[in-house]
Amino acid sequence: MKIYILNVFLIVISSIANAQSNVATTSAAFLEIGPGARSIGMGSAYVSVADDASSIYWNPAGIVNIDKPEVQSFYSPWLVETQFYYNSAVVPMGVYGSLGLSFTAVTMDEMMVRTVQEPEPNEYGQKFDAGNISMGIAYAKKLTDRFSFGFQTKFIQESIWQMKAQGYAVDIGTMFVTRSNLNIGMSISNFGGKLGMQGVNTLVDIDIDETIYGNNDRIDGSLGTSQWPLPLLFRFGLSKTFVLSPLMECLIAVDAIHPNNNPEYLNVGLEYKIMDTISLRLGKSHSLYDLDPSGDTLGPQHGFSFGTGIKYQIPRGPLLNVDYVFSDFGLFNNIQGYSISLNF
Repeated sequence: MKIYILNVFLIVISSIANAQSNVATTSAAFLEIGPGARSIGMGSAYVSVADDASSIYWNPAGIVNIDKPEVQSFYSPWLVETQFYYNSAVVPMGVYGSLGLSFTAVTMDEMMVRTVQEPEPNEYGQKFDAGNISMGIAYAKKLTDRFSFGFQTKFIQESIWQMKAQGYAVDIGTMFVTRSNLNIGMSISNFGGKLGMQGVNTLVDIDIDETIYGNNDRIDGSLGTSQWPLPLLFRFGLSKTFVLSPLMECLIAVDAIHPNNNPEYLNVGLEYKIMDTISLRLGKSHSLYDLDPSGDTLGPQHGFSFGTGIKYQIPRGPLLNVDYVFSDFGLFNNIQGYSISLNF
């Protein structure tokens, strides 16, 4: 089993290594948005931490670290007047592994339809909206006391007005804990086919031969649209928890990310926990290559992230976690996000 898993990783990694820094050449860009206020607060350095319900996104193997059923919701007023939602649930099944479900959505408010004939429509004109969704089911299992493997299969849909693009993808992850309690995590996200828009707007009437009078000049036809690959991501990370005192501990994590549509970049994160109740977080994402002659990077616009969280055991009820994150996005200013999770 271990040899088979290793072979899968080598095949996919080799395909990623052959890719160039093809900025803006992939579809379903929303799949690159990471969920969870805790993980984003740590600079998205989470592939080796992965110990809550958002692990389904970062590293599916991490859901084996959850001992009790957990549900989590994350919301963020995202960039350019969009909204990002992520909901996940994990159910541990003992020796049979762990099962997880996830739902992602990106939405926007309605806008007026503008055409060449009517560039400035009135308030009674036609409206349209756009949105993306992803739904997945994940499974993970410990193969040894230190090594775990997990995967997620998911349905993906992008839509705008009367057009849709649909497809499927797989996420694969592994986690290994050394004897010195150093966590090593790897994951491959969005391994699947290409997406292309189809819908009412591609339907046309065709006249096969305009030189023939009286033939059928309204044969149903469809315009072809380009198909684009999914944003394939390979993550490798290390993390370790340092106990500073009986009441305080510090978690440090580092991730290296190789996407197929951007330069490689590093994520570094830190979480300082007090009495296992209050958490303070700091993170940074940094591109490894400067592509612009001015020295600016054309990679991810993530800057510093700051976050905090509080844990509260509801009397005779579930364990409640509430988290907040503030993240700088360079040219796009900043975003804020909120997570709430319950462990039953």
